[in-house]
Amino acid sequence: MAKRTRIIEGTWNCTSCDTKGILARHKVCPSCGNPRELTGRESEFDFGDVDAKTGKSRREGVTDAQALELAGAGEDWFCAYCGAANRGDMPRCKQCSAERTDDAKAATGSDLPSPELPPQPVAQPKKGMGRKGLIALGLLFSCCFGSTVFGIWGSRTHEYEGQVTGTEWKRAVVQERFTAVAKTGWRDELRTTSPHMPVNGAGEVAGVSNVRDCVSRQRGTRRVADGTERVCRTKSRRVACGTEEKCRRRDKGNGFAEEVCEDVTKYCSESYEDCQNETRYRSEPVYAQQCTYDTYEWKQVGRRESSGADDTPRWPELSVSGVDRLRREEHYAVNIRYEDDGQKQHVLEPKGEQDFLPWRKGQGVRLTVTNLGKVEQVVPR
Repeated sequence: MAKRTRIIEGTWNCTSCDTKGILARHKVCPSCGNPRELTGRESEFDFGDVDAKTGKSRREGVTDAQALELAGAGEDWFCAYCGAANRGDMPRCKQCSAERTDDAKAATGSDLPSPELPPQPVAQPKKGMGRKGLIALGLLFSCCFGSTVFGIWGSRTHEYEGQVTGTEWKRAVVQERFTAVAKTGWRDELRTTSPHMPVNGAGEVAGVSNVRDCVSRQRGTRRVADGTERVCRTKSRRVACGTEEKCRRRDKGNGFAEEVCEDVTKYCSESYEDCQNETRYRSEPVYAQQCTYDTYEWKQVGRRESSGADDTPRWPELSVSGVDRLRREEHYAVNIRYEDDGQKQHVLEPKGEQDFLPWRKGQGVRLTVTNLGKVEQVVPR
């Protein structure tokens, strides 16, 4: 594709008299006569805005023969003696007539940055909703930020002195007997085995026997293929849709930029239907044989309990036969009062007798408590 080239003239600002927008063809300020020097502001040229879509300069290209000659003279150089800017093809400084030496600084040409993508439009709040929107945003921020701060505050702990006001214990002995029962189960999971009675409450085998009264019942569901169906989904793809102009610029190092434009393939987003034959499924019930069978299981036939508020927990008496077994249950509690006014209550629940026995009524304790009132630790004093 054919390329189109043109020259764009930049502008600079004088730091001596603050004149703005001086054309690059002027090596000295038209207002005050000061030469352009290698300073931060005077050495930089403004080449104007470009079209965000194409990158093409919004300025008109240079057509003046003299300006075009200047653009082709090469990179400017700055005199090592007086600092004035000179044309790239000049052997002597126009300002002080000093010869161009190796230490004369030269401007360097470089590619100018490409334009950024056009900014996306920012959604404006609906008319009349600004105040409400700000309030809602503030509430949301307060909620999120406040919950975090509250969580940090709530997890902080403090130490309190306390005292044991009493102890409690409860114990139970449960008598269980290996008893014949009838149950139901799926036929394919039942394997006939002989039961074995326990000896001294152990070694038992429940067994499975007398499988009977089998009926068909729904056990679950399964997915099965039920033909095919045509399913279409809307998708998008990029396709060539003509050409568009794209331009790039290069700073020539003398206040002029060379702009090269060419037509390139343009791509657009196109929607299309992607249709395929897909398997259709349906759910159907799954049936199996459910049967009644005989087996054994442990059942409670007796229970005895004892409790107290002293420091010596005891097990209740309960005698059993050789086919029965005993199961023990126990619960312990240590009641504690704390805080300066002694109004706060806490119940410590030891897991077993060994953890319960060291606690005594009237014993001093130290508690670690969070700001939210959760007791993290209790240790005796």
